Amino acid sequence: MPPISLTLTGIAHGGEAIGHHAGKIVFVPYAIPGETVQAELVEEKPRWARARLLRVLKPSADRVLPPCPYFGPGQCNGCQWQHIGYARQLALKAEIVADQLRRLAGIEDPPLLEPIALADDEGLLAFRYRNHVQFTCDAQSRVGFVREDVAQKAARNELRAQGVRAPAQPADDVIAVDECLLLHPLLDEMHAALLAGIVEGDENDDPAETDDDQPAAERPAIIRRITLRAGLYTGDRLLAFETAGDRAPAFLLEELPVRCVVRRRDGSLHPLIGEPWIEEQAAGRTFRITANSFFHANTVGAEVLAALAADMLAPQGHETLLDAYCGVGLFGLSLATQVGQVIGIEESPAACDDFAWNARDLDNVTLHEGPVAEVLATLPAPDAADAAGLRFHLALLDPPRNGAGAEVIAELARLAVPRLLYIACDPATLARDARLLLQAGYRLQQVQPVDLFPQTYQIESMALFVR
Repeated sequence: MPPISLTLTGIAHGGEAIGHHAGKIVFVPYAIPGETVQAELVEEKPRWARARLLRVLKPSADRVLPPCPYFGPGQCNGCQWQHIGYARQLALKAEIVADQLRRLAGIEDPPLLEPIALADDEGLLAFRYRNHVQFTCDAQSRVGFVREDVAQKAARNELRAQGVRAPAQPADDVIAVDECLLLHPLLDEMHAALLAGIVEGDENDDPAETDDDQPAAERPAIIRRITLRAGLYTGDRLLAFETAGDRAPAFLLEELPVRCVVRRRDGSLHPLIGEPWIEEQAAGRTFRITANSFFHANTVGAEVLAALAADMLAPQGHETLLDAYCGVGLFGLSLATQVGQVIGIEESPAACDDFAWNARDLDNVTLHEGPVAEVLATLPAPDAADAAGLRFHLALLDPPRNGAGAEVIAELARLAVPRLLYIACDPATLARDARLLLQAGYRLQQVQPVDLFPQTYQIESMALFVR
């Protein structure tokens, strides 16, 4: 099919610019609304198509030169918007949140505030913000990220012929990277030492000396994935390996103060150096974060979210706060001194252990371990509660990417929580759950986007619902 010319008029939830051709919506990555481009259709459906950008005919004034050599079509898929000036990135993210709330939640005029851009002591935090990253290893022991175009057959076959393949993930082609500009310097130093350690390990493993009859337990470990974490304010660093057979790798980062663990296939952790967790400071508290526990990947952003949670919920000191999907306790524990009681709910055993450790100095905190919907179902509604029953005045939800869902929201409505703060990492998920909350009698009072992920289309949103 010959190339087509498109004038792009909008932005999609996945970060692609939108145009129209032959009665169909066309999604074009690496383009900017307002541009005129030449593109090639690579996928067609009855109502929409996806295109590959060939040439920018009329560039946007917001187009910039991406600083990362791995950014662009067919390369690393970690960033989508390095070609867009940061001020325009913020505007596009607000546009995405508003569009999702209109289309999926049915809110004609969403009460959306201007997105918050993060900054540290050195200025705008557009790069070097991540405290957590996961790398994939290919068959040649190279460390990198999954390529953006793994679905393209020709590229996939060419890469497979070169042996670029992640063990146990044959469809995931990997691009090896020497440096990622999103990583905090603590992680960047770990990454460099990691690359040097893998090279040294490979040099020490002489293929000529390998015995095919050698027991599997004595052969060099095959590394599948590597996760790096750092405490930006404590300096703690943790490296977690995932290997074939759950075996320790042939090298460790002994020249750096790094804790090392193997994450087994069953999810358990086998410490190699030090404890299997780091500590980090946020919102005036110190949090223990185990290798299997969730914590926001942007520490500065986590502090901003915690401060906003206090401002938006506006506790008066006597309330009972429900902290659903509480994780290691970032929100509930930072608010514990501002409310009468905190009731946390968390399903992850690792996060529950961390929450208990993090709350050890607080006597007004209770934790329930289990799925949120199941735990909520055991709590009495206000009109049925006896003297020992609970009356929740405030609720805070920070669900995973797939959202809270109908069952959880029905339970919250049954408990008649009057003031509810929903923290979402996906605008579409927020919009779907917002529709359910509106149907349950809540009103959306305000939405505050916070940009935890510059250079990507992802945006965190804090939505306050009242009834």
